Amino acid sequence: MSTPSVKENAIISTSHGDLTLAFWSDVAPKTVENFKKLAREGFYDGTAFHRIIKGFMVQGGCPNTKAGAKGIPGTGDPGYKVKAEFNAKSHVRGVVSMARAASPDSAGCQFFICHGDAKFLDKQYTAFGELVGGDDVLERIATVPTKSGGGGEKSTPIERVEVTSIKIVPAA
Repeated sequence: MSTPSVKENAIISTSHGDLTLAFWSDVAPKTVENFKKLAREGFYDGTAFHRIIKGFMVQGGCPNTKAGAKGIPGTGDPGYKVKAEFNAKSHVRGVVSMARAASPDSAGCQFFICHGDAKFLDKQYTAFGELVGGDDVLERIATVPTKSGGGGEKSTPIERVEVTSIKIVPAA
C-alpha cells in the first residue's frame, strides 16, 4: 500500500503512445484509490477508448472493449459503483474524470480525458486528475476517425485505440 505522502502518477500506454496522469487525491481520494487499485490489478490492460468526440473528450476503461468480451462497449463496470466526489476542479483540456450513467453514484471504472473545454460537466462528474504528459497523444487519439454507433452518436472509432496497460509509478 502506498502512503498518502508518496505522490504517484499513472502511465497510460496506448496504441498511439503514452499519457501521464497526475492524481488529485485531495479532492477525489476514493476515486483515485479505485483507479489505482484497478490499474494495479491489470483491469484496464487490453481495453480500448470506445468513445471519441474531437473537441470534447475520449472515453475508455470499459471491460467490454477487451478482445472476446461479450457485453456492449460503454456498459461495463468492475462489479461495483464508486460514490461521486464532485469538486471544484474544472473540466478543461487534459482533465481526467469518471464516466457514469444517469445516477451520480454510478461510476465504476470508465473514465474520460477532456480534449476541449467541457466546463458544463463541472460539479456533475468526478474530476480526479490531469494529464502532465502526452498532450500530443491525446490529440492523436481525439482525431481518430469515428462512425455512428448504436445511439447514432458519431463517436465510435473506426480503428481500435487500445490501452495496452496502465502502470502506477512514483511521480517524477
